[in-house]
Amino acid sequence: MKSLLARRPSPALVIALIALFVSLSGVSYGVATGFIDSREIKNNEVRSLDIRNNEIRTRDLRNNEVRGIDIRNSTVQSRDIALNAVTGDDVKEDTLQKVPSAMLADTATSAASATEVGGIEMQRIAFTGDAGGSFTEILNFGGLRLEARCAPVTGVLEVQANPTAQNGEFTSNFTGGVSDDDFDPGDDATVAMNADDENGQVSYAGSDNNIVTIEGFAVQDLNDVRGTAQDCGFFGIAQAG
Repeated sequence: MKSLLARRPSPALVIALIALFVSLSGVSYGVATGFIDSREIKNNEVRSLDIRNNEIRTRDLRNNEVRGIDIRNSTVQSRDIALNAVTGDDVKEDTLQKVPSAMLADTATSAASATEVGGIEMQRIAFTGDAGGSFTEILNFGGLRLEARCAPVTGVLEVQANPTAQNGEFTSNFTGGVSDDDFDPGDDATVAMNADDENGQVSYAGSDNNIVTIEGFAVQDLNDVRGTAQDCGFFGIAQAG
């Protein structure tokens, strides 16, 4: 009888065993019922290998918490960005390269008129006049000067050219046009004398290395040039370089 009493656990041991049982049964119950919450998890103990692949979703992330340091470099692709979502403010401008076809625009004197592209200047010609008018300057460009008038009575277009330098080369293939391989100031070379609508070209090469070409349209139409009461006109684009 005394040996049995001697083997009885002490009150302290009984209390310790009860406490251990309660604590273990609580964890087991939580595991069994799926009610483990953050209180049962030691801080900084859940690791990547404890999370099933593809299980973290947007609802599991606090808004505005994912940052640049959380994303591996060069892993964000166009499919990860909403259409029309990236703006100019998101792009560092000095890292952009020039669009190849835009390189010639560096020399444009005006983005709207683009009067110079790639070292070639361009100028518009638009002359109309009444029969009997005096010669009027319609172009002074690249070393070449053009004057035009509508001839008295007939209203036929007359356009003449003069250079600013000696010993140039000049040609015009309009009706009445001429060629001059020793083109000097005061030569009054005929560009066009026309009694009807006609397209043509004028070419000039100056001794000062100026080159001018003109694609033009000469017209004679009494009292009806472009729907006006004027009698003749000369229209075109001059290029110089």
